[in-house]
Amino acid sequence: QLQLVESGGGLVQPGGSLRLSCATSGFTLDHYAIGWFRQAPGKDRERISCISNSGSSATYGDSVKGRFTISRNNARNTVYLQMNSLKPEDSAVYYCAAAYSDLCTIIKSWGQGTQVTVSS
Repeated sequence: QLQLVESGGGLVQPGGSLRLSCATSGFTLDHYAIGWFRQAPGKDRERISCISNSGSSATYGDSVKGRFTISRNNARNTVYLQMNSLKPEDSAVYYCAAAYSDLCTIIKSWGQGTQVTVSS
């Protein structure tokens, strides 16, 4: 059974950092691109980063470019999202997803999400 489980969310002050993890099981991780998405209350789900199946390329949304870094360890079946210089507008539920394409536009499966709150 294909599973993605996010962890690492929480409450952080503006300017702080968090590292999210996406632990996967039930499928061969290096067959898929992995994306990170977020959804704030009342807003559409936003694709913020995507990493290719090999990890050789990654894309970022304009809202997080230069602050967030995606990485993956296929041997550990885990994908990470390092978030630095966090802002209140980064508050959202963050999801990881396995995708068929390197732009993460066609999703195979979603995780359940982890809450990130940036507040003083």
